[in-house]
Amino acid sequence: MSEKSSKRHIDPALAEARREQVLTAASDCFRRKGYHGAGMAEISKMAGMSAGHIYNYFASKEAIIEAIIENGMEEMFSTFQQFEDHPEDLVTAMLSGTDNGVARKLDKDYGAMQLEMLAEAARNQKVACLLQRSDTQAREKMREVLTSERSLIKDMTDKELDGRINVIFSLFSGLLLRRALYPELQKDTILIALKPALKTLLLPFEQGCG
Repeated sequence: MSEKSSKRHIDPALAEARREQVLTAASDCFRRKGYHGAGMAEISKMAGMSAGHIYNYFASKEAIIEAIIENGMEEMFSTFQQFEDHPEDLVTAMLSGTDNGVARKLDKDYGAMQLEMLAEAARNQKVACLLQRSDTQAREKMREVLTSERSLIKDMTDKELDGRINVIFSLFSGLLLRRALYPELQKDTILIALKPALKTLLLPFEQGCG
């Protein structure tokens, strides 16, 4: 092994920076040309490194997709942690985070990447499994939050809780399609209706509808 290669592998900070460099380039290529239209040659050109160099960090395009999904999960888990660390009650904490959640879903580049991955999942079982696993982890984490001591619906039945979690996720995920079909859609317009709907879902129905 050359000195340069050895240094690369023993420097975690450099390796992480290179990985992020590849992920940023790949995300841009996937958004512009789709999963199949973006080859490793183009990704390597955008990343400013050789394809062989990229393979030191990712074995395939699917491995890159997996890393992109994992990054998204880390970001989501960070948001959940903010809910748990928020000094006020859980409902207030989650409503406070709605602005950032809506802004993220309405971001043009983010939406394009998410829609491309969903399209690929319809053709590629491995990508579908990766996205399904990510969704399962996200729902499990949301369940932990909603069954914590600070939650007003912690004693709800599993079936009721599953229903609310899926509706909450659907409200946010649906914004990807709304943004694609209605590019002029504004965050403030969504928040007018979304916050009261979310509050209802976070309270026992007799309180939420009162």
